[in-house]
Amino acid sequence: MINIDLRDKTILLTGASNGIGKVVAEFLLQMGARLAVHYNTNKISANALVNQYPDTKSMTFKADLSIENEVYQLFEDVINHFGKIDVMILNAGIFLQHSTQQDTRSWFSIWKDTMNVNLNAVGLLTKLGIDHFIPNKGGRFIYVASRAVFRGETEEYLSYAASKGGIVSLARSVARSFGKQNIKSFIIAPGFIHTQMAENFIAAHGEDKVMNELALNELTKPKDLAPLIGLMCSGLMDHATGATIDVNAGSHIR
Repeated sequence: MINIDLRDKTILLTGASNGIGKVVAEFLLQMGARLAVHYNTNKISANALVNQYPDTKSMTFKADLSIENEVYQLFEDVINHFGKIDVMILNAGIFLQHSTQQDTRSWFSIWKDTMNVNLNAVGLLTKLGIDHFIPNKGGRFIYVASRAVFRGETEEYLSYAASKGGIVSLARSVARSFGKQNIKSFIIAPGFIHTQMAENFIAAHGEDKVMNELALNELTKPKDLAPLIGLMCSGLMDHATGATIDVNAGSHIR
């Protein structure tokens, strides 16, 4: 059993009620973190996480990250409740298909929706986080990007790849710009992860298309990311600030 002491850490995790976020949230709670569990629609799942670990004094927070005012409100609510944030894990994202064969107006509508959640909300939360971390003498950002940034994506997911590429550039720039103010920034770049999002892709494209790309014999699971994110939260990886860690079962090796 891995044990990373996070009892002195207050962590905001976006997209914490499903998929990668839910498993990471549970790991951080097991390690004793005070967690701001963000969700948009799955209130039941978010509440179940918090109720399972009452000693951590964690709390759920609802926000639609596609709406600018709700992003501001999320950050304000978390600060008002906890007083201070030590780590921000920017995990929430959408993976919407929009083939270039469809008409341009509907294609661009999905592009904008993707950017609003995957990049604009992340950018706004980054700015809010920097403004909070500087007077508090430091903090950590953890950005969940994608393998798609480094090897490209299929034509149906151009907006997803572009949004995640923006996140990587943002995260690296934060690391370089604010390290002297004790602000660290890390990037996780997963490949396909065994979540509902991946299941939807497999249903559309076939399991062989995914599995034949892997160097390993099984699809990566959310639990394979959780300890690494826990280490980043703890401060034990601070000298890797600006680094991108690939977790993709050997499907893309740089």
